[in-house]
Amino acid sequence: MHVAARTQHLRESVIREMTRLALSCGAVNLSQGFPDFDPPEAVLEAATAALRGGQNQYSVSWGLPVLRQRLAERYRTMLGWDVDPDRHVAVTCGVTEAVACAFFAILDRGDEVLVLEPAHETYGPAALLADASIVPVVLEAPEFRLDPDRLAAAVTPRTRAILVNTPHNPSGRVFDAAELAALAEVAVRHDLVVVTDEIYDEILYDGLVHVAPGSLEALRERTITIGGLGKTFAMTGWRLGYAIAPSSLAVAVRGAHDFLTVCAATPLQAAGAAALQLGTDYFDRMRADYHDRRALFCTALDDVGLRAGRPQGAYYAMADFTGLRPDLDDLAFTHWLMQEAGVASVPGRVFYSDPAQGRSLVRFAFAKRLETLQDAADRLRATLG
Repeated sequence: MHVAARTQHLRESVIREMTRLALSCGAVNLSQGFPDFDPPEAVLEAATAALRGGQNQYSVSWGLPVLRQRLAERYRTMLGWDVDPDRHVAVTCGVTEAVACAFFAILDRGDEVLVLEPAHETYGPAALLADASIVPVVLEAPEFRLDPDRLAAAVTPRTRAILVNTPHNPSGRVFDAAELAALAEVAVRHDLVVVTDEIYDEILYDGLVHVAPGSLEALRERTITIGGLGKTFAMTGWRLGYAIAPSSLAVAVRGAHDFLTVCAATPLQAAGAAALQLGTDYFDRMRADYHDRRALFCTALDDVGLRAGRPQGAYYAMADFTGLRPDLDDLAFTHWLMQEAGVASVPGRVFYSDPAQGRSLVRFAFAKRLETLQDAADRLRATLG
């Protein structure tokens, strides 16, 4: 039977495949980026109250009013313009759907979107499903800095957008003022839309502060700001994302979302609104806990010869393993490490259009309890140390 060309290259997510394999062999799962601890108790109680309180039917497609209101309040401060919950906010089924809706909203057949690589594996398929394509702009390891000349050189007459992820998965970079200024200059010069993935905007280290690209005056009218609640509040399975955009872009994003998924789960939206009401103590404790996790696990990587810089944000470590097993490529190394050490990671090729770019790299997710990370560290030291 005929299958649409846009689907013929879509295969199981490698990241989720590594989770499946980890479960099958009892490995410590540091592949897929989800915590092994629960959301705050107050948020769980809010979800239960919503379920018991009759909030079990469709919400307004763009999101439960109370959640949109709290997102608008947050982003008025973050973006510096008057975000209207009734015009500028769309609550989606996770960041993955928000990115897809943004691409459906702004890309036509044959269009191109520049993507900073390494990049999450969902961006390419989202463009493909929009009958468009990505053009990679490689961030060179180990610094993973944005090269303004490389970004500008990647623009073609078919380029319509730039996708930027900060804090960055998988490198942990937080793009600085100079890099964001270069991004803005290219976007304005070529009349491009900027689509951002900022789901790790609360997970930062060493006093760094997140700057939303859409807060730059030059980008305010041309940016679709995307975020989510799953990482900050340890509820990735709830699939709560959102897009914030000026009216001209928001209308198109909302239309795509409306006919793609109708709405996110109503009781979980109510709980998400409660999560946004948590005080600064929660965020301070959350960041302190991630500092502890980073210290424990990155020290273990250093001890066994897996070369990884300290991430500035998010909760991943991108490690070079060539000093240990130069005879293996990234895919072979991840399978070897899972079988021999009982630790699951992700092969670097997943994050590049050209698999050779990730041949010496693997990614670990350290959003785990300290005892889980200690178990992984002990296994790595026993096998590689």
